[in-house]
Amino acid sequence: MTKSAAILLATAALLSACGKLGPLEPAPGARLPVQSYGQTGKVDPQALLEPSTQARPSRSDELLERSEVRSADPFDLPPAGRQADSDDDEVAPPPEN
Repeated sequence: MTKSAAILLATAALLSACGKLGPLEPAPGARLPVQSYGQTGKVDPQALLEPSTQARPSRSDELLERSEVRSADPFDLPPAGRQADSDDDEVAPPPEN
């Protein structure tokens, strides 16, 4: 059983190494995608594989050097059924039918 497992593992390793190394090209008889409206240059397969800045934004490693008090948020509204001016946690009871 171990000999067949080793053969299977070796076959899987060899098949996983099968891949094309080099620039991508369209398949024989196939064409590149149609040029988009407003596109100025020719479509390059390598350029299509590179993610744009919007797809992979750069990371900002700016550290917070001092703490600051947040300004009031005009969109921080209280949940339904609560008053905006009161600080207590009591919720108004639902209306009885």
